[in-house]
Amino acid sequence: MEMVPPVAAGVMAGTLARLLLLRRDYRQFPSYPQGYTIHLSLGFIAAALGAIAPPAIATGDLAAASFLALAATQFREVRAVERESLRNMEPTELVPRGAAYIEGIARVFEARNYLAMATALLASLAGVVGLRWGAWWSLGCGLATGSVAVALVQGLMSGQRVGDIAIVKPARVEFDGPILTVAGVQIMNVGLPAARERYLQEGLAVVIRPKDANARATLSNLGQRQAITHEVAMLLGIKMDVDEPEFTPIARQNPATGEVVLAIVPLLRDERALVRAVEYVPVLEGTVRKPVASGLWPPDLAQLEGVPKA
Repeated sequence: MEMVPPVAAGVMAGTLARLLLLRRDYRQFPSYPQGYTIHLSLGFIAAALGAIAPPAIATGDLAAASFLALAATQFREVRAVERESLRNMEPTELVPRGAAYIEGIARVFEARNYLAMATALLASLAGVVGLRWGAWWSLGCGLATGSVAVALVQGLMSGQRVGDIAIVKPARVEFDGPILTVAGVQIMNVGLPAARERYLQEGLAVVIRPKDANARATLSNLGQRQAITHEVAMLLGIKMDVDEPEFTPIARQNPATGEVVLAIVPLLRDERALVRAVEYVPVLEGTVRKPVASGLWPPDLAQLEGVPKA
């Protein structure tokens, strides 16, 4: 019974960490409330396994601690399940996420179970240390350490967003004959006059200018650009239905400058909201490129012309 306080503190801290991380990515979630049930259950299991390890080692029961290795094997299946779930839902999206976004989401869900386990382990370890002063000290030390671990976990999982690597500005929707253009970059051929008029009356556009050569390489990735179009269409809505390809948002890059342009006919026609939506799109882990780190780029070219140094 003396090991109950550290285990309880660890389970509470680990489960809380998983709950907070779960709520941060509501846009990526496949379903409610089934999705919450599945991932909170897995988070609770991860927290329980992490919380049991320190007391088990302290009492010499190494067999119980070995369940951590088994858990690592099982949680790898979480990535596969989440990937398969999102892939099955992809045909139902008017603007698909893209393979790179799906893989990034699957990695995140796997990693968060490990973070819940690590949080529970640290809280439980602090609780075991606090046992020398009594059960209440054990519970207090575990909860305090768990709170710090939860805060650190939230910081670790807050990655870069497009607004951190690029400058996003509103632009005009224009036509060169039937060709839809933004800032001189050709996007697509819009053949129907009614569709062109709709773009001119209701369409919005932005220019996404990378801050340096690394950002340019990242934004040139097709998976990152597909993630931008999906997030913008989801956050602002889109005035299109199936079999209306002329209204599908497409992000095109200007090969000369590295700028990415995007035109969309949104439900919420607000330039400021569009800029904020693009800035809020996460930079996908699998699309990050850092050519400047190779040392091949001269200092005067590493920073793109006309963009202030960060």
